Amino acid sequence: MMDWLRDNMWAAWLTIAAVLGLAELASLDFTLLMLAAGALTAAGVAAFFPGLLWLQIVIALITAGAMLGAIRPMIVRKIHHGTELKTGSAHVIGRSGIVVKEIHPDGGGSIRLSGELWTARPYDEVSTIAPGTRVEVMSIDGATAVVYPIGEPLHHDLDLPEPTQNPKPTEPPQT
Repeated sequence: MMDWLRDNMWAAWLTIAAVLGLAELASLDFTLLMLAAGALTAAGVAAFFPGLLWLQIVIALITAGAMLGAIRPMIVRKIHHGTELKTGSAHVIGRSGIVVKEIHPDGGGSIRLSGELWTARPYDEVSTIAPGTRVEVMSIDGATAVVYPIGEPLHHDLDLPEPTQNPKPTEPPQT
């Protein structure tokens, strides 16, 4: 057995690399993967220099140390500081939409957000937001968007009648 192992040390190193690689799938920390890379390089050294176990170990340690010190931090930084994937209703937080049905604290309002209709309520308990007003989604409460206004009503977007600010003067009575 020892003679076979001495003659096939590359196979032992490959086995170690495979076991570390599979264990990495459970940890997902990239530490074991870097150690597997060291074992893999040691397997290559063992194929060319089968009798030099000390050289195989030194090369494995140098490779694993270099991978842990230089490559792993770059991979971890890329994964942890990349763009965040927002799933579910979280992807609409911060987006703006248009009120299509008056939003009041009692509920019942709705907004058009990225082509979809959402039920909505105001962020506070006293605001009423008129149709045509641009709003931003502050949070999601169940299936209801909690919104606050960010602009004046846009009457031309919804073909709503313009509000009358100066009513027609009534004619004085005829005498």
